[in-house]
Amino acid sequence: FWDFLILFFCLPVVIFNEITKKRLLGDISCRIVPFMEVSSLGVTTFSLCALGIDRFHAATSPQASARPIEQCQSIIAKLAVIWIGSMTLSVPEILLWQLAQDTSPVSGMVTEYCTMKPSSNLPESIYSLVLTYQNARMWWYFGCYFCLPILFTVSCQLVTRRISSTEKKSECRGTKHSQCESHLNCTIIGLTIIYGLCTIPENVCNIVVAYMSPDMSKQTLDLLNLINQFFLFFKCSVTPVLLLCLCRPLGQAFMDCCCCCCEGCSPDIASSEGSADSKPKTEMSSSIFFDKPRESPPPLLALGTPC
Repeated sequence: FWDFLILFFCLPVVIFNEITKKRLLGDISCRIVPFMEVSSLGVTTFSLCALGIDRFHAATSPQASARPIEQCQSIIAKLAVIWIGSMTLSVPEILLWQLAQDTSPVSGMVTEYCTMKPSSNLPESIYSLVLTYQNARMWWYFGCYFCLPILFTVSCQLVTRRISSTEKKSECRGTKHSQCESHLNCTIIGLTIIYGLCTIPENVCNIVVAYMSPDMSKQTLDLLNLINQFFLFFKCSVTPVLLLCLCRPLGQAFMDCCCCCCEGCSPDIASSEGSADSKPKTEMSSSIFFDKPRESPPPLLALGTPC
């Protein structure tokens, strides 16, 4: 959902600015767009950390069938912590950026752009904090939004695989539960790889700008900033598609909802196919996300139907 917000709000603003050299919504967009982009990095970072912790608990539980189903309130609470924490850490971006104007000496056209410069109207204590954040921004990006999710995910995966390998010596390796756990681990690894590849250019550009900005022209700095935003938009576009492709129950539920909302979909055909496929898909979904007990399972509805 946050990736959708980035593409829906930030992408049109950036495209409009590159075409017209005017900033859509003026100073507001200069503050909101960086805030949402940094919040997106925080949401992805802490979500990957939360998924790594969940996989670690799944591997270290005494019996997979004994794990209780996580309540919806607990999941919502975790999402609220991730979102509120990410937005709180991104608040300095609102105070750091402001709108600036520049006149071209050749054409005389006035161009608008966003500059990283705290407003002098801020209180002295807040102004000093924003300056401190600006000086440490590069290393904060690199440590919190790049190293933390990658190292956390890799560590959790290594521990999980070691625990799983020791337990599988006395158990059958072809069990359905182990296959579902392995499939979800691959999904998390895929999301981490996409995130790492898309954030590497931004961190490299931040380091280059921090140490070589006096020797670089404004056009070069604008180009590097545009490249950073392009990779961010690419990540926001690829991540939901990758999640729907790798996570089969979620992808099947999404396709079922799209099919039910389509006028050409016949209810009789959808209901007959759903009744035939509901048991294996639902069982896989419950085993992946909740480790549902195997003994005497209650009747479950078909995943994604009815709309």
